[in-house]
Amino acid sequence: MQTEALIGGFQNAPVDAAIAFRAAMTAMARPGTVQTVTGAAPPPPLSIAAGVLVLTLCDPDTGLVLTEPFNTPDIRNWVTFHTGAPIVGFEEAAFAIGHWSDLTPIDRYQIGTAEYPDRSATLIVEVPRLDGPGSALRGPGIRDVVHLPLPDAETMAQNALLYPLGLDFFLTCGDQLAALPRSTRIGEA
Repeated sequence: MQTEALIGGFQNAPVDAAIAFRAAMTAMARPGTVQTVTGAAPPPPLSIAAGVLVLTLCDPDTGLVLTEPFNTPDIRNWVTFHTGAPIVGFEEAAFAIGHWSDLTPIDRYQIGTAEYPDRSATLIVEVPRLDGPGSALRGPGIRDVVHLPLPDAETMAQNALLYPLGLDFFLTCGDQLAALPRSTRIGEA
């Protein structure tokens, strides 16, 4: 393992992880709101926000998919050293990281079962922006409506129809993240 894998993690792991976890859960509880996170310096091209989510949410029991261009030796070594998360295939993933085009089709991920809807995958989607015009989001955690640019509003809206099954999404860009839980209804801007 190269020494680059040993750096870029949380400096004060208990405090940094708690702050990052709160930001991630706030994003899930308030879909479409953008959170700024810090504390990780993952290997490129992984964004800070995606790195923070990996450090916060992944562990040796959570399988992770790295799609291209994120499936590099540097990123695999960094993930392994800092989290112990195994790199797995799409069907086994608890989390997957990539650009939308590399993460799709989404029907290859676990969507949970009637007995265990929480046994589904969460996709961490690297996007070019989280500001500006976007799709209208409504549902739990949203007062009236919020707007968020989505990489594929139609597919994400179809996923929401599976509720309480389905996938959850984090959208990441630089040091910012937003969440789109499966309970969110997606409409026109």
